[in-house]
This record gives sequence, C-alpha cells and structure tokens, in this order.
Amino acid sequence: MPTDSELYLPILVGSTYNYKPEIDFQRDDIGENISAKNPNYNELTAIYWAWKNLSDVDAVGLVHYRRLFSHGGTRSLNNVVNRDDVESLLENTDVIVPKKRHYYIESNYTHYIHAHHALPLEKTRSVLEEKYPDYVSSFDMQMKKHSAHMFNMFIMKKMYFDQYCEWLFSVLKDLESRIDISEYSTQEARVFGYVSELLLDVWMDANHIQYREMQWQQMGDRKLVLKAFNFLKRKFSPSSEKQSHF
Repeated sequence: MPTDSELYLPILVGSTYNYKPEIDFQRDDIGENISAKNPNYNELTAIYWAWKNLSDVDAVGLVHYRRLFSHGGTRSLNNVVNRDDVESLLENTDVIVPKKRHYYIESNYTHYIHAHHALPLEKTRSVLEEKYPDYVSSFDMQMKKHSAHMFNMFIMKKMYFDQYCEWLFSVLKDLESRIDISEYSTQEARVFGYVSELLLDVWMDANHIQYREMQWQQMGDRKLVLKAFNFLKRKFSPSSEKQSHF
C-alpha cells in the first residue's frame, strides 16, 4: 500500500463491522454512509462515502489496497502514479480508468453468468428500461463486448464523479428491491459490487465520456488481506504551489 499520506488516503470499508482502534484509516461509517451494506456493496461503500462527504476537491478516485494505477514495468510501489501524472492526464480527459480486461472467448455477459447468478443482470436491465431508457442500448452493447474496465478503479473530475454516483446508486437501490439475496452465499451476496463493475462502461458510453486508460499493477501477497482501499482525492490549485491529497 502506498505510504505517501499527502497523496493517498486509505479508507477502511465496512467500518461498521471491521473498525478497530489500532486501524488508523479513514472510516466509511462517518457522516452520511452505507457502511453497513459493505457485505453486499464491496468497495462501493468507500465510493459512496466520498460522494456524500467530500466537497472541496476537484477530482476523486479509487484504487485497491493491492491494485494500483502504475507506469507498468517492475511491480513496485515506485511505479505507482503520482500527482503530476494525474494532473497531466486530467488536463486532456475527464476520467481515468484501468486498461481493459479481455475475455476473448466469452462476452462480458457470459463471463458474468458463468461466475454469478444471472438474475441480477437481467433485473439491472429492467431497471434501466424503466428508469433510464437512454442507457439500455449501451448496456446491451457492453454485455456483448469481450472486454471491460473492471475493478471499480477510476479517477474522475469531481463533476463527473458526482454524476456517476447519482446514477449508479440510483440503479443499485432499485435493483436491491428486485432481487432476493437471502439465500445467496457470502460471496454471491456481494452482488451489487459485482454488477457495478459492468456499469462503469455503460455510464461512460451512454454519456459519451472522454476517458484515458492507464496500466495497473497488483501488489503484495493475496493472503495479506485488509479490507481497505486507497481513496484518491485531488484539490487542484491554480497557484504554483500544488495543494493535493489522494
């Protein structure tokens, strides 16, 4: 996990359940939050917290404790992105996303239903048909594709971040009322996090969002799991002295 506290802000997701006094991370159960939904929403509880509780920032992003935007090459924290990288990219684009994940022999839809229950995706389309019909064609196209920007990793200008969250959490709230997950396994109960991974591209396509891709790297030992995500926030300053916090 990056140690630059002026750049990255570690956030403990599901703090309602996971907080311990010795964990010195930002909690996602402070202020307006959905921390209690973490078993079903995964890292989205961090995104929701940022949406509702951060205002004086110009860009917002999320990376994982072991998946980070990087320059590629050697898998090292020395290669992760810095403030200058992000500021430079956002001068010419609105959203930064990780390189696409390719499935080749499967579509996004078949890859999903081979790993998870199909009903949530079907109900998601129903939600879009009823509430956001302009998004249906983008949804159908994304389901047929063989690649996607995954992991709920991104960096967005704040205006677009707000727009995305407004739409995303509206869709997921409606989806909650349409599926019964009471018999789902612990893993499958994370359904709203899984579905959301496929919705980022839907939103970007439907809104003609200008984006740039960045490489990402996976760090560390998978066994060393702490339910934490690095929350990125950026306040751009017109002065030569940059004020920033990711």
